[in-house]
Amino acid sequence: MRLDFYLSHVTDLARKASKIAASKGRVTVNGEVVKKANHPVVETDVICLDDMRLAWPSEGYYLLHKPAGYICANQDAEHPTVLELLPSHLGQSLNIVGRLDKDTTGLLLLTTDGQWLHRITSPRNKCNKRYRMLLAEAISDDALKQLEEGVMLNGEAQPTLPAVVERIAEGEIYLTIQEGKYHQVKRMLAAVGNKVETLHRDQIGPLSLDGELAAGEFRELTEEEVAYF
Repeated sequence: MRLDFYLSHVTDLARKASKIAASKGRVTVNGEVVKKANHPVVETDVICLDDMRLAWPSEGYYLLHKPAGYICANQDAEHPTVLELLPSHLGQSLNIVGRLDKDTTGLLLLTTDGQWLHRITSPRNKCNKRYRMLLAEAISDDALKQLEEGVMLNGEAQPTLPAVVERIAEGEIYLTIQEGKYHQVKRMLAAVGNKVETLHRDQIGPLSLDGELAAGEFRELTEEEVAYF
């Protein structure tokens, strides 16, 4: 790992500030001053900033309540990204677990652990994801049955897997799916002649969105929650 990348992970310094700190001789590696930001460091090195020893970064697991208007990407020239909602020293190292559209809100997971990410997103592991949606029109019993049995999406060779559907009101439902095809939920409702007006994900596997976590806020997952997957 590059020294500046390491510093930005374990301190409050951004990447640029980490380079400056190193160039000013504030960083030592195994007792030697290192001024080059690209100096490689490993877990067994003794790394100090201003004579204070730093720890090696551990894996990070976070839950974010995604607001509308943010995209799930590391960076974008036109729109704000979800990583901008986190402190810079965290956002630089995190990967987004699955995606939500720009106008979709709700539960989003972020992690540095690639294997954990894969366990959640791999279709083989059949991880449930529940969405609450407001529809343009009242949904019929027949349409609910089609969603439950699986529908054919435009451009796909196979129908969707069976879903779990719960009617909340005439034009509002919960939809639980295990897949993650492109715009799948919106395409599923289009396939039964309806349209999604608002879309909110409130659950992934056994993990639910905190009722007290406001849109744009995040928290670290507990060890028990990480072990869900």
